Amino acid sequence: MSHRTYTPSRFAPEVDLDLSKNEGNPATLNLSQSTQWPDELIRRYPDTTALRDQLADFHKVRLEQILVTAGGDDALFRCFLARLGPGATAVATTPTFEMIPIYSNQVGSELVEIEWWGGQFPTTLFVSAAAGADAVFVVSPNNPTGATITEAELREVSKGAGLVVLDAAYSEFADDDLTPAALDMGNVVVVRTLSKAYGLAGLRVGFLLGPVDLIQELSSYGSPYPVSSLSAAIASERLRQSNDVATFVGEIRSERTDLGELFDELGVETLPSEGNFILAETKNAEWVTDACAALGVGVRGFPGREILDSWVRITLPGEPDQFARLARTLTTVLAPEALLFDLDGVLVDVSESYRRSIIETAASFGVAVSAGDIERAKSNGGANDDWDLTRRLISERGKQLAYEDVAARFEEIYQGHADTPGLKQNERPLVDPSTWSRLAGAMPLGVVTGRPRAEAEEVLDRFGLLTRTSVLVAREDAPFKPDPAPVRLAMSRLAVDHAWLVGDTPDDIAAAKSAGVLPIGIGVSGAARTLDRTTDIEELLP
Repeated sequence: MSHRTYTPSRFAPEVDLDLSKNEGNPATLNLSQSTQWPDELIRRYPDTTALRDQLADFHKVRLEQILVTAGGDDALFRCFLARLGPGATAVATTPTFEMIPIYSNQVGSELVEIEWWGGQFPTTLFVSAAAGADAVFVVSPNNPTGATITEAELREVSKGAGLVVLDAAYSEFADDDLTPAALDMGNVVVVRTLSKAYGLAGLRVGFLLGPVDLIQELSSYGSPYPVSSLSAAIASERLRQSNDVATFVGEIRSERTDLGELFDELGVETLPSEGNFILAETKNAEWVTDACAALGVGVRGFPGREILDSWVRITLPGEPDQFARLARTLTTVLAPEALLFDLDGVLVDVSESYRRSIIETAASFGVAVSAGDIERAKSNGGANDDWDLTRRLISERGKQLAYEDVAARFEEIYQGHADTPGLKQNERPLVDPSTWSRLAGAMPLGVVTGRPRAEAEEVLDRFGLLTRTSVLVAREDAPFKPDPAPVRLAMSRLAVDHAWLVGDTPDDIAAAKSAGVLPIGIGVSGAARTLDRTTDIEELLP
């Protein structure tokens, strides 16, 4: 049996809106006793009786029908430990919650998986597979698809099975809660959690509901004290302050509809969902997750899970401003209205022109500057003005010069004069006119550069790129990158809200991100994708 492990999704610190983990309600909990917890609560082993009382009262069951667990994961694993092992068989749908196949592998049982993406539950196939199985697992709403089983379908499953485990972690967001009906079936236990609708994912508080005999059996597996005293106490406080849950759930359902409609507009297929998430099929799931992350929004891809390799799952934030940001991000990634490009190092090879001009300008003032010095300065950011960069490199070596003097010498060397050709003759295009025309046929193209306008127009015209360039933002128009102003100006002139920018320096990447534009890198990190060549951008376009 292959070894399967769970790898939590991880994003760079720049991701400040993580919608990859199905975490729940962001409401603030007023912990009035947070600094007054009794010493006995800390010193004694945990007692979850008070919390179980609240849960039993809410679900209208006996206290003995509740087992508090370390999140829903612990509840599931107890079922595997109790009924499954080498030689035993479990049945589940696929795709489904990834811990089910992982736990099956860990205890050495065989797992029979019945495909179910949505719509009617595959009752006939599932019941046939469940005959003689030691335990069956149904997740409803299913994670990651959001599909649900009906009461009648669950009842059919329960008739021919031994232990039936209904993972109802997302039931608050569904049209129907099957928990009461499931508890009347005799052989069904229900997994619930306070991580989603109640927003307590960090506390790891879940619980099992079921017949007394099954709860007693499952309580003998796993840790005898799965939840800390503080977690149980905070969970009890949260249950007493749960007036916001219905409002949050309503917001999630509204966002679910809105996100589905947005994906329809973007031409992206989604599955009907009753969870707090939507599963969307994309041409390149890895690209979508990386691109969203570059704009600070985490969405969930499924690397290593072949059945889901083209899908991404997106948690609904339940907060209007965050949802608006999510919508902007997805539209930018999946439906850009324009492509923006830096000029030097992206459209034109300036290694023997602009970069060489820095070296020769410094040398004309008796200062040695190397290509490595320039690269280090560029990689540190704040170096979009090559005239100023030259002056700074000279200054670092102990010689103070006026900006105007350095700029004049730089231009003399770059432009040349009557008897001496300028270094600009060494420039080479990095994009040919046919590729540029092809890109322009897909959407408007803009150039955002720190060069003077006349120089930028001259070089674009020299290489046959000017006529298909819709907008040029140059030195005279806005502050230098990393200020987002020139990027925003280009978008304003193009009358677009969603764009990508291809750049080769940290300044380009920072300016794009600050402007809400997707950054694509040429030999620079921190972008949604780093390309070897500018022309590779065609492979990423929708």
